[in-house]
Amino acid sequence: MKINTPPHKKLRFFKEVIGLHPVKERFKQAMIAVRGEEDVPPSKAGFSSLQQLHPQVSPKLWRGKSYLERKVIISNLYNHTQTPIHEGWSVAKTQIRDFRGRGLTYNSHNGTDFAIPVGTPVCTAAPGKVVAILSQFNRGGLKIFIDHGQGVMTCYAHLARALVEVGDILEKGAPIALSGYSGLDALLTFPFGIPHVHFNVWHNSLPTDPFPFEGNSTLWNNGNLPAPPSNTSSGLYIPSVYDEQKIEEALAVCKTKSVRERLNALQHIEERATHTIIEMNYYPTRFEKHFNLYQKDFSRKPLLDLPFSSDYFDDVVFLDDLPQMKKFRRWEKKRKL
Repeated sequence: MKINTPPHKKLRFFKEVIGLHPVKERFKQAMIAVRGEEDVPPSKAGFSSLQQLHPQVSPKLWRGKSYLERKVIISNLYNHTQTPIHEGWSVAKTQIRDFRGRGLTYNSHNGTDFAIPVGTPVCTAAPGKVVAILSQFNRGGLKIFIDHGQGVMTCYAHLARALVEVGDILEKGAPIALSGYSGLDALLTFPFGIPHVHFNVWHNSLPTDPFPFEGNSTLWNNGNLPAPPSNTSSGLYIPSVYDEQKIEEALAVCKTKSVRERLNALQHIEERATHTIIEMNYYPTRFEKHFNLYQKDFSRKPLLDLPFSSDYFDDVVFLDDLPQMKKFRRWEKKRKL
């Protein structure tokens, strides 16, 4: 299957898919990963990082074609044994365990990577409000942040082009962007790094695994595995209510003066809260302590769907299961002959 992007939405490779524009700003952001900056240590990598290169899978996705017909490939899961973040964001694979007890992840990975063809429409995983759109070449390229209420915010990273604006209220399954692989990751690993949408889920202001783990229930509507939304018009967005005192406490323990001043300057409580949550999660070493900024703690419950339309995909498959699937398909083909 090839994703047919409408002519007026054709993506520009370096400017959008890789996200290199404007070049000077992107270079400056890339140096944060290499050298670090105030209260942010440099990123770490090693020989084990090469295990994330998949020359059999990636070329088709770069060309806008599916590797497996109508299937989203999960190429990385949330790591439940992360290395200390004060040592730097690590893309090595030395201390890893995903929710299945396997190793489809890397040291600092705190989301789910959905490998899909470049140019794929990306949808919101639940009804919500677009609260921020940021482009940070060192951390995920172009990103869209959506508040879903009930203590849940999602982030969609490595996008090529946003199709929404801050403040938009969205129904479940509404298109929000076209996928790419924007950010430093793609520039360093092209063409063998897998294009994907890095999908973060933050629950009660902290990163969490949407899959069931260690007795925690799933956040997927479909059970243990995500599926495309079956009814895009169902569900209502109930705006989040934030605790102003907790926001003040969080900003009081922000160690980086320029960041603290920037966040304090945001006038509306929703904007100040959401951008503080974003900063706490993307640059956690800038905060001495993390806070839940909502007025209460919310329990986990099913809320999310696969952030892609059923027009293109039916379900998901894990990258480390692909060899077994290929063997089975060859056996099936021989049996039918």
